[in-house]
Amino acid sequence: MGILDNLFTLTENESDLLFAIIWIFPIIIFVVFGQRIQLYMTSIELEKKIKKIKSFEHQINNDLLMFVRSYGNISSTQIDQLIDYFVILPNNIDPNGIVPKINHVIRSRENYINCAIRSIFPNCDKVVIKKIQSLFEIMTLLKSLYKNVNHILLTAKKQHNYPLILPLQLNLPFIMEEVFALKESIDPIKKGDPIGDGIGPLVVNNMMQNTVKHYDIDQTIWSMSTYNDKKLYFVKAEGPSPTTGKLGDAVELLVAQYKPNLIIMVDAALKLEGEKTASVSCGFGAAIGGIGIDKFQIEELATKYAISIFSIVVKESIKDSMSTMTNEISEKVNYIKSLIYNTIDKNTIECQSILIIGVGNTSGID
Repeated sequence: MGILDNLFTLTENESDLLFAIIWIFPIIIFVVFGQRIQLYMTSIELEKKIKKIKSFEHQINNDLLMFVRSYGNISSTQIDQLIDYFVILPNNIDPNGIVPKINHVIRSRENYINCAIRSIFPNCDKVVIKKIQSLFEIMTLLKSLYKNVNHILLTAKKQHNYPLILPLQLNLPFIMEEVFALKESIDPIKKGDPIGDGIGPLVVNNMMQNTVKHYDIDQTIWSMSTYNDKKLYFVKAEGPSPTTGKLGDAVELLVAQYKPNLIIMVDAALKLEGEKTASVSCGFGAAIGGIGIDKFQIEELATKYAISIFSIVVKESIKDSMSTMTNEISEKVNYIKSLIYNTIDKNTIECQSILIIGVGNTSGID
């Protein structure tokens, strides 16, 4: 009791000293161990999301296994070889002529995967082959995302380096959006349904009705028509297989042969938060994604022949673009067609020609 009496009978100065000691102690702890505490607390949350990516990878891998084995016998080793590959891009010390080198590497990789799948499933048609190839590419991308985020987290924990984890903490919400979108893309590709990214080909496919289609470009079709004494040339990837075609090669061929006066491109575009899904915007320049090969080819030709490029894009989230196309998006076809014809009327005269390109994935679109 004597000690307690002394504690509660401290003088004012002694009380101030006691409270100062009480406050200084946690401050010292946070100064010395603050970074480790932050790393520990942040890593717990990040680990939950990374485990979710791993669970998606496992789930998609099982779906892929069931799907491909319904068409033929394939071992787990063969699947791993088709999924776990990498691409080394050409040296860019001298950027002059690097695009053809990138094109060669990417095309070589595509041809290798395509030939490998055909050798395993010799009785499948080209639509099924492209479905299987697309599913393998989705799995490869998902596995790569998991490996990279997990590497950053484990490295930060190993080195007790909190700043190293900050970029991952900032970017992981966007990575998770992409992961969810990849997961949502599996079913429509297996079933052969149109996806949101196919709005460009869907518009052009609608405009190509009752025209003679030409298949002389790999994975790509084109046709021609007339409108108000003007020639229209349509280009899109060849459906209904899930492919984006070789639009750069198609544009190169058609520009060389027919010298169009205007290029109009229709594509899906990633919307910003707050923008309405399926809203339509118009602008200038080549609206086409990917690694940049087709974009480079189109821009080079447009510059060489002084051809204006007009683009129409449909705003979508990454999930919308990779999952089954919604009615909200598909209902924009007629409106986009009216914009195309309005652009042609305002920017061309009689006897001129216009090249209209439907950019996007043709899954489920003829």
